[in-house]
Amino acid sequence: MNLERIQEEIRSQKLDGWLFFDHHQRDPLAYRVLGLPTNRVPTRRWYYFIPAQGEPGGLEHRIERGMLAALPGEKTPYASWTEQIAGLRNLLRGRRRVAMQYSPQCAIPYVAMVDAGTVELVRGAGVEVASSAELIQAFEARWTAEALETHLEAGRRVDRVRAAAFDLIRERTRNGVPLAELEVKLFVLDGFAKAGLITDHGPIVGVNANASNPHYEPDETASSPVRRGDFVLLDMWAKLNQPGAVYYDITWTGFCGDRPSEEMQSVFSVVTGARDAAVKRVQDAVAAGKPLCGYEVDDVARGFIESRGFGAYFTHRTGHSIGQEVHGNGANMDNLETHDERRVSPWTCFSIEPGVYLPEFGVRSEINLFVGDSEARVTGEMQRELVLL
Repeated sequence: MNLERIQEEIRSQKLDGWLFFDHHQRDPLAYRVLGLPTNRVPTRRWYYFIPAQGEPGGLEHRIERGMLAALPGEKTPYASWTEQIAGLRNLLRGRRRVAMQYSPQCAIPYVAMVDAGTVELVRGAGVEVASSAELIQAFEARWTAEALETHLEAGRRVDRVRAAAFDLIRERTRNGVPLAELEVKLFVLDGFAKAGLITDHGPIVGVNANASNPHYEPDETASSPVRRGDFVLLDMWAKLNQPGAVYYDITWTGFCGDRPSEEMQSVFSVVTGARDAAVKRVQDAVAAGKPLCGYEVDDVARGFIESRGFGAYFTHRTGHSIGQEVHGNGANMDNLETHDERRVSPWTCFSIEPGVYLPEFGVRSEINLFVGDSEARVTGEMQRELVLL
């Protein structure tokens, strides 16, 4: 645990401290931020408080002493519920506003780890509970230079697999050799393995109406044929097979033939226009040093699509945080599913992936946007035209 850095972040957000709580390892974020070992599962509650300044302290059950032994500061034992409440009040004495893994109205479920009853218990001690969402982002979502390099290398490898998958579709559909979505999916997974990449699931390979299901994934029970005249969507994500690697996550679309319909071309232009408008909004804010929240980026992409008459067909957020998990714990570009007020922070990365999902076909265009100290950049290839297959 980097106590100095944690306290610096607490002070920067004008908080009196950060209160961690766990029972049965409900809160994996606490273990990662604090650097706690996970080999012991607490069957009784523990609390650990890091003040903005000064020495931290903890509260642990008498029959589970040592749960917080790896952390600095005095740990007060308790057994009864009255001792627990008294110990918690003592731990928080003199504090007015502390952060917990809490999100008002569960607006950011990624950090909503603390149960409502525990929040009530802390409030009963006369303390205002603030969300730790920005603090979590500082410790969970910010990349190192080494992590960025793993992302860039994964991008190069994933882009090669993506191009090869489109080549397979082109060859088979032009030669009239049967091909199914599941076969393309397995081709991509085999390409990942050969390239030293791993993924948690996927990829998404969808033709026509299946491309309109944002989380469609072919399997042995559901896999449509891929034929001439079909619209195809490929959504793939992977990372290097090594510790500390972070994901690369993209979506491209194509048409099996030489002449996609005007509607396909039109929707593709709307989606990529929304993508580019969102990218520009982030790049302009970062270059100017102006604060920007995730919901504001979503507003730009969604507003663009709504102005073209397709707002009802854009049914998910504009983008998600990317880290060692494909959906990371930083700010999401979201003012639809949640109202994400977290700031777009330096050394974080997220997707920009607007989509329009009509009954006959769906278009999504996804890129990864990395925010540095003074600039934001797309980290891989960017689709400008429908791939003709």
